[in-house]
Amino acid sequence: MSLKSDRWIKKMAIDHKMIDPFVAGQVKAEGDKNLISYGLSSYGYDVRLADEFKIFTNIKSTIVDPKNFDPDSFVDLKSDVCIIPPNSFVLGHTVEYFKIPRDILVICLGKSTYARCGIIVNVSPLEPEWEGHVTLEFSNTTNLPAKIYAHEGVAQLLFLEGSEECEVSYKDRKGKYQGQRGVTLPKA
Repeated sequence: MSLKSDRWIKKMAIDHKMIDPFVAGQVKAEGDKNLISYGLSSYGYDVRLADEFKIFTNIKSTIVDPKNFDPDSFVDLKSDVCIIPPNSFVLGHTVEYFKIPRDILVICLGKSTYARCGIIVNVSPLEPEWEGHVTLEFSNTTNLPAKIYAHEGVAQLLFLEGSEECEVSYKDRKGKYQGQRGVTLPKA
């Protein structure tokens, strides 16, 4: 596997709509407002967080079961910021919609700005021929409330090219998260 450069990412984003909307450089400020950076970087792409959140709550004291997930375990919020309760988590999604090529695997890593505050970003790899908004999980590992910001950078995607196309892609398997839009909860 080889790591893909900014030139390759830009070409794929523009020619094949791999990333939509696509920002061709690092954005660190808008007017007089400092931002957590997003957009194209040397060997990756920093995604933005949309303004729709699902905040985990234990009000109903249900069991968290990935095969039978209770959507009432979340409180919905639409806002430019989200406060993550201490030792809890929030789901969000990327502003960007992705269409991953058949010979590419994408790895997502959290931004250091959030990691240094005890906020961990978790997402599984984006498999070959998967497409959709990326659902992101933010864990607050601290015993204090933590803030995350919509419309700003939250994670970096690294694009790895295989030496050949995969035999069976996510699309071929009819993956259950194919084409997801917005925050998508676990499916059995």
